[in-house]
Amino acid sequence: MHEPVPPRPGVAWRRFAADTALAALLTCVTAYSIIETPVEPGYTGPLWLAWPVALATGLPLALRRRWPVPVLAAVLPAAAAATVLGGTAAPFAAAAVAVHTVASARHRWRSAALLAAALAAGALLVLPAAAVTTAPQADEARGALGVAWLLMGVAWALGLAGFERRSAADRAADHLVREAVAAERLRIAREMHDVVAHSMGLIAVKAGIANHVAAERPEEARDALRVIEATSRGALNEMRGLLGVLRSGADAPAVLAEQARGVDGLDAPAQRARQAGVRVDLDVRGPVDRVPSGVGLAVHRIVQESLTNVVKHAAPTACRVRVNADGREVRIDVADDGPGARPARGRPLRGGGHGVVGMRERAAAYGGRLTAGAVPGGGFRVSARIPYVPAAPPDGVGWGAAGGSAAEEDGDGDGDGVGRRGGA
Repeated sequence: MHEPVPPRPGVAWRRFAADTALAALLTCVTAYSIIETPVEPGYTGPLWLAWPVALATGLPLALRRRWPVPVLAAVLPAAAAATVLGGTAAPFAAAAVAVHTVASARHRWRSAALLAAALAAGALLVLPAAAVTTAPQADEARGALGVAWLLMGVAWALGLAGFERRSAADRAADHLVREAVAAERLRIAREMHDVVAHSMGLIAVKAGIANHVAAERPEEARDALRVIEATSRGALNEMRGLLGVLRSGADAPAVLAEQARGVDGLDAPAQRARQAGVRVDLDVRGPVDRVPSGVGLAVHRIVQESLTNVVKHAAPTACRVRVNADGREVRIDVADDGPGARPARGRPLRGGGHGVVGMRERAAAYGGRLTAGAVPGGGFRVSARIPYVPAAPPDGVGWGAAGGSAAEEDGDGDGDGVGRRGGA
């Protein structure tokens, strides 16, 4: 259980003012119960005795939040004396408030032990004092003791209910924090899988090529080794950043968004696939700068994983990547022509591993859907649809202005967004 967080200064002062007002009210109630007691012939003692007893009963409650147990210990004897003098249980209202405060700030069994001590102390203070007093109020004080016990019992139950409610809220908050941390770690693990799978797939292909042509075409082997070096360095940098999030407790979504580019960063995985022997035709259309970062990261990883599968299972081959953001959803289509000159024997079937499952999970996380399967006549195709709400345009840029310049870049003049192609 966490330690209670100290209230802000303004809140603390308001609470102290409320407790002071309550203490003053109960002081007046106690004094009235002594001086204006309904028991005949009434209180006949001096006023100088009634008011100090009333002050000792009510005023300590102003500090009940700071020192709950000492305040209860101070209020009980004074309330017992006031009850003997006035013959009513009204002074024990102050003791009930003190018991409520103790129950609100202590564990169930600790507060129960303090309640039992308070009940016993009330009896030990009231009954002997009433026994040695001949005033009519003494008999009434013995009868008021039961009412006093009832007041303190109800106050303890209410205080304990508040304590349990706050404890349950704290446990729920801790559970939510742990769930959030676990979700972020799972997200980082997924990003790590994508980075490693994509990079190792390219490295494995290029290493096989280098080994095959090293003797006859050493220059081609050196090119393959340069690709391996660049790919491994990039993967190490990404993994270093992801592991840094785990060590430092940094903001994982911000780090992931910074490391993994969105839809506008698809040229990088396409270029790496080309280096592995895949003729990639990349076509990105629409206002991709309005795609939210989370959806953009999902699109980036889906395309990256699809290209990795093409490299591992079909290279050398041709592959077409189509990404279209229309302001309502992003449509992704990655299709290849099937295995090229490299024999396909012994290679695992695509769609049977975790890659396609991970892509489906990424699409489903944003309410989208993804299908993957073989194409009649040879090849493999991955299609996804991910809905999104467009992000706000940058300051000073209107929707129409952005669309107009995009149309010029697209070359069709219809103002429907940006078109970008990248051939092999």
